[in-house]
Amino acid sequence: MSAITPDVQRTPVDMIRTTGIGKRFGPLEVLDNISLSVRQGEILALLGASGCGKSTLLNILSGLLAPDRGEVLIQGQPTGRFSHWEKVAYLFQEDRLLPWRNVQQNVNFGLESTKLPQAERRSRVEDALRLVGLHDFRHAWPHQLSGGMRSRVALARSLVVEPEILLMDEPFSKLDPQTRSTMHDELLRIQQLKGVTVVMVAHDVEEAVVLADRVVLLKPNPGRIHRIIAISLPHPRIPTERSVAEQSRLLRLEV
Repeated sequence: MSAITPDVQRTPVDMIRTTGIGKRFGPLEVLDNISLSVRQGEILALLGASGCGKSTLLNILSGLLAPDRGEVLIQGQPTGRFSHWEKVAYLFQEDRLLPWRNVQQNVNFGLESTKLPQAERRSRVEDALRLVGLHDFRHAWPHQLSGGMRSRVALARSLVVEPEILLMDEPFSKLDPQTRSTMHDELLRIQQLKGVTVVMVAHDVEEAVVLADRVVLLKPNPGRIHRIIAISLPHPRIPTERSVAEQSRLLRLEV
């Protein structure tokens, strides 16, 4: 029986809900009628061809962009009235580490706009670095780190604010396959440990199958939801396993 099943409504709380989202850049219509929900504690992957509006949609969910039409609710509140953006973290394609700051200082950057006491900040930074396995490298500089280690620092910087929602825009796309697989394992471990709700732009079909609970397939010109598919395979999902490979093949046919 196929592990790809049509999405059905369940009971968990919606952390994010969009209704009829539309977005234009000048004459170009980028998104049209995007309505979806993101359930508490799930990983939702956005997948589709280049130009279908995946990153634009993620930016709208983050509050960085305002939609031209429709509404976005974060934990039941419209984005314009949502007041807990510190609970929403964004992991970009580039790690965006500050070269003049060491690992510890880069991770602490995410807390500098808060009113937390210094001792609390220090404790959170140490916990975040232990979580991603980099506590022993806390005094290293960005230029001394591998690509995978830099991605871990960026992830720690996002986690140090203790987010309830983590938005990710292909943060592992520039890594080699082996390092990317390691980061997938790390993300799943941390997500299951912390219960963070994740919305990610997937790098490819295989990444979506390995990580996501549900996949939103977008079609371009303008970006619309083609289908939302539930991935019912148990974790961990190994790309070389027959069930995962077959799942990826079926999903490629949809894309």
